Amino acid sequence: MSVADGTPQVSSVGIVGAGVIGSGWVMHFLRMGLDVQVYDPFPGTDERLRREVDETWETLAVLGLRDGASPDRLSVSTSLEDVVGAVDFVQESSPENLESKIDVFARMDAAAADGVVLATSTSGLSITAIQSGCANPERVIVGHPFNPPYIMPLVEVVRGERTDKGLAEWTTAFYEHYGKRPILLEVEVPGFVATRLQEALWREMLHIVAEGEATVEQCDAAVVYGPGPRWAFMGPALTFHLGGGEGGMAATLDQFGPTLQEPWSRLMGPELTEELSERLIEGANKLAAGRSIPELRRERDLGLIELMSALDRVTGVKEDK
Repeated sequence: MSVADGTPQVSSVGIVGAGVIGSGWVMHFLRMGLDVQVYDPFPGTDERLRREVDETWETLAVLGLRDGASPDRLSVSTSLEDVVGAVDFVQESSPENLESKIDVFARMDAAAADGVVLATSTSGLSITAIQSGCANPERVIVGHPFNPPYIMPLVEVVRGERTDKGLAEWTTAFYEHYGKRPILLEVEVPGFVATRLQEALWREMLHIVAEGEATVEQCDAAVVYGPGPRWAFMGPALTFHLGGGEGGMAATLDQFGPTLQEPWSRLMGPELTEELSERLIEGANKLAAGRSIPELRRERDLGLIELMSALDRVTGVKEDK
């Protein structure tokens, strides 16, 4: 595979780091019918990852398997260089530590063949900093997914100061070809776009819980049964546009613009005290109601599949399977 040839098709993908996000990428690319080679230095990764793939394969089948999709196309190694040197595209998902990522990318850059794209799943670290130790920084880019990557379609593609512009366009086409809904951001901003929007809601919830204005359970219910379903089909902008009636966004701004001066939100995060942490943990445990993490994961996945199917029907977007 070469970026210069203009085609987004590859035959093998390397996954560096097999945690929650990395394993999600593994399942996605296996579903897409690709060979997936994984590097992770932790003992037991091979057994654990294959078990997770087996547990999730039924879900992947519901989503739809492309030609050639098989768990048998997975291989796991404890050698970074062996994996990166043998694949057509690399998706890194190691822990969110800048110094560690700089080192990992320098090693990947030295091992990867010419033309192989090196993408990071970072949710907010500077790609310009990450590529600083690479001899070929022009092929280093952000491909930030949302969890779980095997269901959620969004990928934020972000260039660093030394990333080739043509590579960014190719990478965007690559993700789209393999079942994603990428957005190519023109500006590198900490936290990118989706995470910043999510973080604003999370911080406001922390304030509400810390001040005793509502419980953890009430905050979750407020989103799940309120704006959440609307946001699945229309983002905040289109939602407010519709909320203005025949006058659209202009009417919404005229009516609700003054409320921006009201103390309805606090963007700075509260101090994460021991008391607040305990309340959050207790609230989350109540919401889980005895369900294990695998049980919650399956329930979430099935719900997301139904929601994504409804989204496809409403918007007319169909994945090329």
